[in-house]
Amino acid sequence: MSCNFELGHYRDLLRAAVEGGYRFTFFEEEPQPHALYLRHDVDLSLDAAIQMAEIEIEEGARATYFLMTQSVFYNLHSPEGLRAQNRLRELGHRVGLHAVWPGAELDDRFDPVVAWHNPDSDYMSDPLPGAVNVMEPPWFDPDQYRSDSNQRWRNGCPHEELRSGTFEWLQLLVHPEIWVYPGNSMRETMLTLLDAERDRRLELLADDRIDLS
Repeated sequence: MSCNFELGHYRDLLRAAVEGGYRFTFFEEEPQPHALYLRHDVDLSLDAAIQMAEIEIEEGARATYFLMTQSVFYNLHSPEGLRAQNRLRELGHRVGLHAVWPGAELDDRFDPVVAWHNPDSDYMSDPLPGAVNVMEPPWFDPDQYRSDSNQRWRNGCPHEELRSGTFEWLQLLVHPEIWVYPGNSMRETMLTLLDAERDRRLELLADDRIDLS
């Protein structure tokens, strides 16, 4: 099996989790045997998040999508941002806050769950009043955590461990843009994303009656 960062292999991961007896759950529940917390930090692309969310529903999976209010790449108040939030809810996923230290202001757009963006160890696991910090105990345990950050699994692709039920439970962090936009390295993937973003921006300019002739 190829462990490339592509949507076909993402389906393999989801199916492996089902075969291994894992149950997709949300952060309002504390870890139980065979719980799988599927987490997405949406750093760059709402479109990639929606594509991934649609695949998850086809595969019987549920996830928590962490969206930013201070992103320089997307705007939750825009029509695109509103559509994305609504679609994630329609599909049955949770929406948490991908916060930038030190602010973690939750409003009615978000479930009471927070994931820090590019956190430092000084505060990464500190409890938050009225919300779950996904990196605090009991939801975080280094042995029960895998992340694809920067298009690299720190402990190898977990699909075989999922299939065999190796993890007692797992928090699995997946960044949608890494899987939706093709590339054999993080640089290649980001260049593909930027090409797609350019095309999308041209469409938005035309929609805004900008003469592109």
